This record gives sequence, C-alpha cells and structure tokens, in this order.
Amino acid sequence: MDIGANLRRLRISHNLTQEELADRAELSKGFISQVERNLTSPSIATLIDLLQCLGSSLSSFFTETADEKIVFTRDDLFIKEDDDVLKGEITWLVPNAQKNKLEPIMVNLKPQGRTQEIPPHEGEEFGYVYSGTVYLVVGAKRYKVSAGESFCLHPSEPHYICNQSKRRANFIWVSTPPSF
Repeated sequence: MDIGANLRRLRISHNLTQEELADRAELSKGFISQVERNLTSPSIATLIDLLQCLGSSLSSFFTETADEKIVFTRDDLFIKEDDDVLKGEITWLVPNAQKNKLEPIMVNLKPQGRTQEIPPHEGEEFGYVYSGTVYLVVGAKRYKVSAGESFCLHPSEPHYICNQSKRRANFIWVSTPPSF
C-alpha cells in the first residue's frame, strides 16, 4: 500500500491543501509533503491524527477496495425490453448506477411508445436525442425535442417522454440522483 499517495488522495478529496491539513493536525506543511511523497513515514499516532482530521480511520484507510471500473463494454450493459407501454427498450449504460450520483440510460422508443411517468424529485435530468423526435412532458407542458437537440430540467413536476411520430426515437437520458 502506498500510504503517501492514499493520504494525498484523501486530502484532495476533502478539498484541503497540505497547509490546511497541517494546521488541523498541528504539523508542518513540510512534514505533510514528505509523507505524501513517501520520504518519511508518520508514526501510528500521527497517522491516526491525520486520518481523524480527514474524517477517516485506520481500518477504513487500510481496507483495500476493488478498483473502480471506468470503462464498460456491451457485456456490462443491462437491457430491459417493454412492448406494452414503452414499445421499445431501455439500456442501462453503467451497471449498478443506482449507487452512483448519476444514472445514464439509453432509450429506444418505438412509435407511440412512452417512458414511465417519473414523480418530482431532487436533482437534475439531462437528455440528448440522437435520432427521431420525442416530446418531453413536464406537468401540463410539452416540449418537442428533435435529433441533435437536448433537454435539461430540475424535475419539480411529474414528467415522462413520449414518441408520437411514425419512426423510432433514440435518446440518452441522465438523472441525478438515479431514478430509473
């Protein structure tokens, strides 16, 4: 384990400079710099103090976590087909995205298809239509969104997307927090 690099990563994740961490832990900026570059090792007591300043503990600091997956292939995708209401399919582009802060999906709507109605929620939603035309329905308002256009909303009302054309429509839809 690279203690210096992990300590640096943790410090940066808390938006602290070396100087700010040093002040909180009553150490010198130079010492923090040396620890992060693995030029010196902190005592266990000093490491505990540093971790407390960063809202962590020895056990969580030394717990190895699996490498975060960054790139997803076709084999990772999850596809849900629905010919009743959706008349198309939804593809989850990031597996287990519900644990993330955002959830991207790809939607293929057949003619006269529509997504489920999503109730109002905190966060934002973004979409990009890459083929066809859809209508974004937010409360009582309807917005036409054609290929090459996008939408962004703070969903304060129930909303859904429908395809009223005679052609398929395809779009990417991203929600934060996850809601699909």
